[in-house]
Amino acid sequence: MCLTRRRMCLTRLGCVPLSVWSQTCTSHTRINRRGPGDMAHLTTNPADKERFMCVYPAYINNKKTLAEGRRIAAEKAVENPSCAEIRDVLTAAGLNVLVENKMYPREWNRDVQFRGRVRIQIRLEDGTLCHEKFSSRKDVMFYAAEMIPKLKSRTQKSGGAEAGSQPGEGGKKGKKKKK
Repeated sequence: MCLTRRRMCLTRLGCVPLSVWSQTCTSHTRINRRGPGDMAHLTTNPADKERFMCVYPAYINNKKTLAEGRRIAAEKAVENPSCAEIRDVLTAAGLNVLVENKMYPREWNRDVQFRGRVRIQIRLEDGTLCHEKFSSRKDVMFYAAEMIPKLKSRTQKSGGAEAGSQPGEGGKKGKKKKK
């Protein structure tokens, strides 16, 4: 190690802060401690699975606030969507979809119901769009939020709950007061 302007040159160790770098000795070069595969996640091929767009259910959940992770308007969002519903809607639209068992970092509830991340391919290997109507992340989220309420599982749940609650309402009688 050599001294330059009363600072130690730590270039041989590869740990010189940028503020010190200009004041240190230039006779040594930086040592790159990263291997050739450390930057693999920065691939530029849009067809790689790492480059697919990520959608968490919180992005289109109308019960969430913007601070909790909602990314579209609450009026256009869906009540408590699941990864399976997002996957079904986007697969039916013809997109290449993957589901991963990941948690959204802002989600405080660790239940299985709130787990999951959907990865969607919107660009082909040559950079062209897979579908013309899905040109951005927002387009995919708006489409999913629009189509999830139309799923059979959603329409059957709401229809069955209304029919079952009506006969139950008239069955209870209030207590009478004694005189």
